[in-house]
Amino acid sequence: MSDGGAGQDLPAGFGFRPYRGGEDHAAMAAVRLGCAERDRVDARSVLEGLPTAAEIAETSAGLEEPSENQVLVLLDGVVVGYSTIRWWQERDGTWLYLHRGHLLPEHRGQGIGSAMLRWAEERIRRLVELHGTARTAVIGANATVSEPDATALLRASGYRRVFSLVELELGDLRQVPEPGGGLPAGIRTGPIGTSHYRAAWKTVVDSYADTDFAQGWPFQDFVDTADPACWRAAWNGQDMVGVALCSVRRHDPTVGEVEELSVRADHRRLGVGRALLLDGLRSLREQGATTARLFTGTANPHRSYDLYESVGFRRQNEYVRYRRSLA
Repeated sequence: MSDGGAGQDLPAGFGFRPYRGGEDHAAMAAVRLGCAERDRVDARSVLEGLPTAAEIAETSAGLEEPSENQVLVLLDGVVVGYSTIRWWQERDGTWLYLHRGHLLPEHRGQGIGSAMLRWAEERIRRLVELHGTARTAVIGANATVSEPDATALLRASGYRRVFSLVELELGDLRQVPEPGGGLPAGIRTGPIGTSHYRAAWKTVVDSYADTDFAQGWPFQDFVDTADPACWRAAWNGQDMVGVALCSVRRHDPTVGEVEELSVRADHRRLGVGRALLLDGLRSLREQGATTARLFTGTANPHRSYDLYESVGFRRQNEYVRYRRSLA
């Protein structure tokens, strides 16, 4: 892999090289740990915490051509940073090519971050040409509000903020409130079996129908990643009207995650969402989780933030998506 010239103007001793697989995972994890204090990283985040070498290996294995779409920054042969590119198609047809870079704080302010960004943008332009997606492709990047260096670099490079997600934590699942009041007549809640998968998937997908920047979610992907032990649904008669998809984190079973909470528009403001959320949280507790995390859009029109705070969730960090055109 060539760096396309992006690394030619690095300070003496620095260089780029392709990701090589297993030999790099521990060094990449060390970079993330080394960034934690400066960037105020939330180690228990379900969005972007402090990954272990094993988790980085798993993520890298899920990339397309990881040696082409992941580059390491070296100083005299030692890994001090890396960048990763991934892409997907959003519901409106936009192809989003997302890059994310990490660089040890002691090496910032020397133009290395800018060189990493140039490498990513040049690689993305080659990918867009290869994929034939130029008509609808955009470049994206993430940064938390607690990362001043990454935020400043993106803004100075012409990126604009398009949306953000806020992550919330319920610190003690023993404090989950008991259900208050009953559901409307005819509505019941219960576990989700395999025969309910398509209805559950459709409930979630339909809830994002009017949401900008939502990633497509094929039914087969839903099935392939299904983990229904802590999934709960609500029915009105035979019709599914809401779901809470919760799971225990595989790499840290003390942490539960509310991955999705969706209620059909014609059944909102009836207590269905709260009942499903509490059922899901109790299920997480029964599976051994002691805390729970979730994230939601800051511009969520359904006031879900109020619901989450009412059962004890508290804000942890905000994750911002930036974009710029290919031009």
